[in-house]
Amino acid sequence: MVATSKHGSVVQGAESYVSKQGSVYAPGISAETVGSEVVFLGIVTLPPEGRTRAHLHRYHESAFYLMSGEEVELCTGDRLEHREIARPGDFLFIPANVPHVAVNRGKTPAVFVGVRNEPTAQESVVMLPELDELVP
Repeated sequence: MVATSKHGSVVQGAESYVSKQGSVYAPGISAETVGSEVVFLGIVTLPPEGRTRAHLHRYHESAFYLMSGEEVELCTGDRLEHREIARPGDFLFIPANVPHVAVNRGKTPAVFVGVRNEPTAQESVVMLPELDELVP
């Protein structure tokens, strides 16, 4: 399907996969599912007490809405020094080129709606293993 078509699409969603950064993605709108040229929209899940590995997205912004779960700690900044807690109903924003880690501090899965201005299911991501030990 090509994004320049003259009609919209209803998408059932694609098969889930574990991303390089460690969260589980279930793509909805993407280059692969509907031929999107600009946007990715999908469900992102962090397992109970799970976390992402330290990484950044060099060229795109990401935004999330925490639908369910308990508490997710978002660590951002050059040394992951800026820390905030998100709870269901909160929105999270991560600018391009900002190192980050998300940690599910709860005993239930944390489920987000995620969107970014890059359409592929597994966007180019820069892993930062030297920062992983900074977040317990």
